[in-house]
Amino acid sequence: MGRKVPLALGETARTACATGLLRTGVVEKTGELLPAAVLAERVGWCTALVSGMTAGLLAEHWNTADVDVLASGEDAGGRKLPSNAWMALRRLGWATAPPEGIKVNDRIVRMAQEQAGRVLRSAKWRADLTAGVLGPWPADPAKRTVEEWDLVREVVPGGRYLPSNVIASRTRQITAFAKKHRRMPADVFEMESVPRTACMLLLSACDGQQATLERADEPGRALLRLQLPTRPDPRSYKDWTWVACPIKLPPTVPASAVLHLPTLRIRQGRVRVDLAYSHPVAKAARTGHKVALGVDWGLNTLLSAGAARLHDDGQITALGAGGMFRAAGVLAKQHRLRRESECLHAKADHYQRLIGGNAGHPLAARHTVVTDEIRCVSDRRSHLNDALAWAAARWAVDQAITATATVIYVEDLRSMEARGMGRSINTRLSQQVRGRIVDRIRHLAAEVGIAVVTVPARNTSKHCPQCLIPLRHCKAPDRPTTPGWKWALCPSCGWQGDRDQGAWQRIASRGLTHQAKTVTNRADGTMVIRTVVDTLETRAVVTPTAPKTSRDRSKARPTRRQATRPAPRRRRAPSPTGPSGPTGKRPEGHAHTDRPRLPRGAHRNQDVTTISTPTNRHQPRGAARGAGFHLHAHATAPRWAVPLPDTTSDMGSLN
Repeated sequence: MGRKVPLALGETARTACATGLLRTGVVEKTGELLPAAVLAERVGWCTALVSGMTAGLLAEHWNTADVDVLASGEDAGGRKLPSNAWMALRRLGWATAPPEGIKVNDRIVRMAQEQAGRVLRSAKWRADLTAGVLGPWPADPAKRTVEEWDLVREVVPGGRYLPSNVIASRTRQITAFAKKHRRMPADVFEMESVPRTACMLLLSACDGQQATLERADEPGRALLRLQLPTRPDPRSYKDWTWVACPIKLPPTVPASAVLHLPTLRIRQGRVRVDLAYSHPVAKAARTGHKVALGVDWGLNTLLSAGAARLHDDGQITALGAGGMFRAAGVLAKQHRLRRESECLHAKADHYQRLIGGNAGHPLAARHTVVTDEIRCVSDRRSHLNDALAWAAARWAVDQAITATATVIYVEDLRSMEARGMGRSINTRLSQQVRGRIVDRIRHLAAEVGIAVVTVPARNTSKHCPQCLIPLRHCKAPDRPTTPGWKWALCPSCGWQGDRDQGAWQRIASRGLTHQAKTVTNRADGTMVIRTVVDTLETRAVVTPTAPKTSRDRSKARPTRRQATRPAPRRRRAPSPTGPSGPTGKRPEGHAHTDRPRLPRGAHRNQDVTTISTPTNRHQPRGAARGAGFHLHAHATAPRWAVPLPDTTSDMGSLN
């Protein structure tokens, strides 16, 4: 199967990954059917051979000199190293071999070298970062001065745009090492031990002599052929056989996608498949955007988003009031699982101190049970975060599609640190999955050719979206008893509203005016606006639209006298007797039939100047008791100024 994707004008290749399972296999030579347990056992034997050779390579070359040589991109003769890690390691002469008496083909050795080369290449950035932090060591590691921050950013590679929390976390790691060993570390390889080797098979490093992948005749299926050992210690090539494994492709894989050799790993006794595929999509533009979606992060309201339009005369207007993705119930369940995990870890540490290394201690069995429970709770937290990230990303991309936006601007909060706001707020901030949500947004937006750009978060919630004057924050008028500063008022132009609503307007307007400053990261292809230009920021204001004037026909005063009408207001003849209960004809008398909503008098505690206590506060039902995910993930539909055609009715939107 060819690996190149045919592209048309204005298209680009998009590579994604889908997960699946290997449920069965067939030995091609004998026709023997391998059940899932036997197939997992044979794949496990192969991964054990690969991980053993990988661990040997990492232990031998886990040092500064070898990592620098591999990252330099040139060998001893000055020739450029290949991009494939296994080829680069062979060019440098870093070979490995299986244990004595074990017979494997060269493709098995390739997978071990590829995995070790990827780990060693990824360690280069951490090594340079640690060396940069160790050089200009501050007088007080807990609090750097402005001059010390500037100095360390000059030394660290890419330090000008590096989030401060990355440097701070590395500083804390060095401080902990110095406190334990009473000296400063020499490099990152002294602080970090040799990384553990993941048990997996990188079939992408192989060719047709080890594994092949072809689409089956039936749509939605593929056939994977690979060589697997018949015993844990194969002594000859006769102990390796070809096994054909059918794969059911997920519905997210397009029929025209090009499939690549997958990665196999063992999890809970089953063979997991990470299948990479490539397909053509519309190329996202870096500039030239007219309609943009601004996305703001929140604590209780996870996402607030809305669209803005850039007109030809340079004015920016908001398209409607936007929407919110509220996940208070899901986050409450997440915090409950976090507290449970902390209690289990404390109990496991207490058991470990009591056991003291004695395997026959009576508490050893209890310690094993608690360890298993910790693993289960951790899996539940991971699955909950993953589901929340996908749901929030799908909602944000659907808002962009509905508004016909060509770009999504997300504020960059990588530099935000959870400190100085109390234990509860700090924990809630640190437990959010903002990075995972942004990755999912990029993944889904690439399918429809929408660009995702991160913008600086400076003063997005502080300044007014219409005049850029600092706002005054107070409690929300509909929740006067709830602590917080949710409502924003502008002392200059009089704008007022939810602070998250003003934030997404500021983000969208900033992105539209700074789109010429958008740069693309060569390493991962992400788009980012690094700095805010003052001359462009002055034009990043949202022009208010003319309010629609409509007559309020709700009952707010006594009814005025009307002229005599030909027909009486009440019927003179009584209504016929109907059946008892709520069914039947309406009772006699006048009944309103032309009111599509409740009168104004029924909406209490909604005005800006109200001081009464609300009676209809939102209570997430069962949040602390662990109710389901979809019961507590609420997404508000956008209220656009001009109704747009429904283009997401068959896309699985959460709205």
